[in-house]
Amino acid sequence: MKEGSAFLNENAARIAQSMVDDAERLRVSVSTGPLGERLIDAGAKTLGSIEAGLRMAEAAMGGLGTVSLVMSATAERYPLNVEVRSSQPVIACLAAQYAGWNLSSGDYFAMGSGPVRALACVEPLFQTLTYREKADRTAVILETANPPPPAVVERVSKATGIAPENLTFIYAPTQSLAGAVQIVSRVLEVVLHKANDLKFPLDNIVDGAATAPVPAPHPDFLTAMGRTNDAIIYGGVAQLFVRGSAEDARELAEKIPSGTSRDHGRPFAEIFKHFKGDFYAIDPLLFSPAEILVTAIDTGDTFRAGRRDLVMLERCLG
Repeated sequence: MKEGSAFLNENAARIAQSMVDDAERLRVSVSTGPLGERLIDAGAKTLGSIEAGLRMAEAAMGGLGTVSLVMSATAERYPLNVEVRSSQPVIACLAAQYAGWNLSSGDYFAMGSGPVRALACVEPLFQTLTYREKADRTAVILETANPPPPAVVERVSKATGIAPENLTFIYAPTQSLAGAVQIVSRVLEVVLHKANDLKFPLDNIVDGAATAPVPAPHPDFLTAMGRTNDAIIYGGVAQLFVRGSAEDARELAEKIPSGTSRDHGRPFAEIFKHFKGDFYAIDPLLFSPAEILVTAIDTGDTFRAGRRDLVMLERCLG
């Protein structure tokens, strides 16, 4: 896609419209906010659905990723898995899907994700990423049980230059079916984010795929959040296809798995409580899949590191 176009944001808006068109089937509700913004409740006051979570994930990736469900015959307890693929993983995952825009206001807390971020470019990450877009409409994905207040809508509108009536906010809490699915669908995104933290050249990452089990939702927020993180940390598997030397690919593979973290080995909810709810105190190396394959396409070598922990999954996912 051409940088400066509206490709990702148009895709996100199109997927949001498909959710409106299929609202009854997806069990989502659609309303208009006080500033004219469109609101899609995918799991807060509505039941929502797994399919709604898949569409949220694809909207968050700006249509540059394929998100689907697969049943794994080798997994006795957790056969339902989400599978994410992208042939433009850096843009899809880092410029779009990553929940990096703090849209909190007063007592309202939410992190915004989706290609709207490539319009606003207010995050430090966009000092590294060069991809930018301009658009007339878009969708914003929020992991929350409440619609954004007018102050947040105004902030997004001002930062993007898009009128509120052309903004769609899709939201669902972690405790919902849609919320759990769209969070676990970030299993590829966390790999890209970690690769960037490790200073691996992002231009050398050319393709990627990942999978993780879909946990059962839970009414308690901490339990639900723990399960979605544990699904990736102990059950996620990813493969990257990269350019460059075999040595660089091997080194990346060795550093990616969650098992490299000092905090690995306990359920995420326990870790979160240990650090008194401070995300930033948790070792950032923990946020990655359990197992990784890195294929060096210039040499034909594939390097594998880490492993899934099925015993821990049983302990964590209930």
